[in-house]
Amino acid sequence: MKTRNGKPEAGRREIVHLDMDAFYASVEVLDDPSLAGKPVIVGGSKERGVVTSASYEARPFGVHSAQPVASAMRLCPQGVFLPVRMSRYKEVSETIFEIFYRFTPLVEPLSIDEGFLDVTGSKRLFGSAETIAREIKRLVRQEVGLTVSAGIASTKFVAKIASDLGKPDGLVTVDHEKTREFLEPLPIKRLWGVGAVTFKALKRLGVITIGDLSRVPGERLRKEFGKHGEHLHLLSQGIDPRPVEPHQPAKSMGREETFSEDLTDGEDLNRELLSLATKVARRVRRHGLAGKTVTLKVKYNDFTQVTRSATLESPTNDAAGMYKTCCELLAKTRAGTSPVRLLGIYLSRLTSGLPAGQMSLLEDEAGRQRREQLHAALDDLAERFGEDAVLPGMLLDKPEK
Repeated sequence: MKTRNGKPEAGRREIVHLDMDAFYASVEVLDDPSLAGKPVIVGGSKERGVVTSASYEARPFGVHSAQPVASAMRLCPQGVFLPVRMSRYKEVSETIFEIFYRFTPLVEPLSIDEGFLDVTGSKRLFGSAETIAREIKRLVRQEVGLTVSAGIASTKFVAKIASDLGKPDGLVTVDHEKTREFLEPLPIKRLWGVGAVTFKALKRLGVITIGDLSRVPGERLRKEFGKHGEHLHLLSQGIDPRPVEPHQPAKSMGREETFSEDLTDGEDLNRELLSLATKVARRVRRHGLAGKTVTLKVKYNDFTQVTRSATLESPTNDAAGMYKTCCELLAKTRAGTSPVRLLGIYLSRLTSGLPAGQMSLLEDEAGRQRREQLHAALDDLAERFGEDAVLPGMLLDKPEK
């Protein structure tokens, strides 16, 4: 990645992709060392849940993420099956990302357990990209007790492929000059944007590897796949101009729940909507945000899914308002006649807080202030004692699902 005088070539970036190894399962082992060496599987319930993380000891049995938990239990009956503890994973994630930020402000989180770092401007202080990656790996192991895999390249997607190939606990560096050589033998499924449908279409063209794809004329790919084909053609040649984008604001915030038993009763559906609206409102307020568009997601027991949205006159972060809107949206679905497997509520078109002096026609300024003070007090209790510490009266006798 350097010119003959040893300096980085102008305009060339050095990007590190960091990805925690089997993150949720690894946190469970961290908290309970007796689980070390055992097939640990984190996910939902046996009846309806899916696997969210599996330790490397579980993978030889065929267990993998997004697999039904029931299937994982059949494949690995000796596995240790544990529920998701998202608050704990977020806590560990914050510590890990704090380590990332010690080396560059250019950090783009992809999820709770992975992100891109642009270290082009950090080398004068910390050394080469490889030196930085090794130091981050050492600090994560020393300060957190977990392992992270790293990939280094001049583009984001190549860095991500590199870290995937190095798992677990690996470090793979791809020199810019050898990018196409690195990509050539890899299966096309490694490319971003190649899902099942695109894979089948490419296979019909005789494309099996990324190298095969790079040799297909760009015009042919554009004809077959439109702009997506043009994008894939560039990626197959190692071309990816997208920069690391730090601090991307959230486009939406939400919460959804898959039920252990399908819901058909209107009262049960409304109760679940209120529970979700309460949790979404707390999360939005925690980030100092409000939103104008409320979206309801409904998945029926035949796995068909619909969404219904409504845009409010002004931004909100109030659970009661979201709940009322979602009840109206629910009436526009088959819920109540068709069994419901999942409900979700999302708030989008987010802004920073409520507009100054924002109030409804039925609420004066004093009322608005009292409501905000109540929100702050309830949010504090929920933060200190858990989400279920303070609930609306309708949820106090919520039956177990």
